[in-house]
Amino acid sequence: MKRHNLLFLTLLACLALAGCTYPTSAPVAQPAVGTTAAMLEDAVLPPTPAVAQTSSTSASTAPVAPTPPTGQPPTLTQTQTGATQPPPALTLGPDDWKTLPIISPISARAVEIYRQGVAMGNNPTGFSKVGDCGGTTAWFLTDFDRGPNFYRLGEYDELQPVIEAFQGSYARASLAAKAGFNAASLFSPLWANRQLCQPDEGPLACEYRLNRPSIAFILIGSNDVWHQDSFESQMRRAIEYSIENGVLPVLSTKADDLEGDGSINAAIARLAQAYEIPLINYWAVVQPLPGRGLQEDGVHLTWAGNRFDDPQAMQKAWPWRNLTTLQMLDAIWSAIQAAP
Repeated sequence: MKRHNLLFLTLLACLALAGCTYPTSAPVAQPAVGTTAAMLEDAVLPPTPAVAQTSSTSASTAPVAPTPPTGQPPTLTQTQTGATQPPPALTLGPDDWKTLPIISPISARAVEIYRQGVAMGNNPTGFSKVGDCGGTTAWFLTDFDRGPNFYRLGEYDELQPVIEAFQGSYARASLAAKAGFNAASLFSPLWANRQLCQPDEGPLACEYRLNRPSIAFILIGSNDVWHQDSFESQMRRAIEYSIENGVLPVLSTKADDLEGDGSINAAIARLAQAYEIPLINYWAVVQPLPGRGLQEDGVHLTWAGNRFDDPQAMQKAWPWRNLTTLQMLDAIWSAIQAAP
C-alpha cells in the first residue's frame, strides 16, 4: 500500500513539473537589468496573440464575470528567522476563508511595511513574483510589460495607471519562482540560481537582494501537499523575512484542493489576517468557472489571453488570475497614496 501511495505522489509531482514547460520557440521575457537570458531558466513566453486595444467597450462585449460567494472583486538584510513577532492570530473556522473578500482591505500595517521598505532603499514601484510555476510562467502578468496590443482592459480601464506605474516588474523573471517550489524551497541554497546568487543564499533572499522590491506576490502551496505539517511554519518564515526586509508580502489562496480539505488555503488566510497583510481569495474567484478554472490534472489553471472584455476568455482562470492581481496592486497603490 505504501508503495502504491509513493508511486501516486511521484506521478503527481511529474505532472506538476510537466505542466510548467513552455515552447522554446516563443519570445523571451525581458529580465532585470544586468540579468542575461542565459542566466534564467523560466523566462520563456508562450505564444500570446496580439489584440487591438479599443477605446471603448460595448455592452455586448462586457466581460461575463463569475459570481463568487463574496461577489465581484472591488475596483479599486538577511536576519535570523523568527525575529519578527506576529500579531495575535485571528480565529477563523475551518471553512471561513471561503467567504473572505476576493480583494482584502489594505491595512495600516500593510502601508507601514511598504513605507519602511522604501525608507530602506527598496524600489517603490517594483514588485517580485514568489512561488511555484504559477509565478514563473509568462502567462502571469507579463503581457502588461509587453504593451497595450497584448491586453484589453475593457471596463477595467481604471487599472491602466497602476500598469504604467509598475512597468518593468510584470515581465521580470523572478529568481524566487520556479516549477516545483514549495514554501521551504524559498530558503534552500540548493534551489538558488548559481550564477546570480551567493553560495549561502536561498532563492527568496537572492531575489530580494537583486531586485529590491517593495511588494512581493507570494503564490505558493500546491506543492506543499506533501509537506503540510511544515507549510504554515515555512510560510511564516517567508512572511517574516519579507517584512524584515521591507517587502510587503501579498498572499493568495490557490485554485486547487490537492490536500482534499482546504487546509492549505485555510492556513494562508489565517496568516494573512494574523500579519495584517493583503490577501487575494483566488479560490473564490474560480469556483463559478468551468471545471473551477482547472485543467484535467486538477492543478494547473485554464488559459486564455488577457482580454477582460471577452466573455469567452473570462471563462478561463488565467485572465482572472491576472485581473485580480492587478486589482490588488491597484488597491495597495491607492491606499499608499491616500495614507497620511
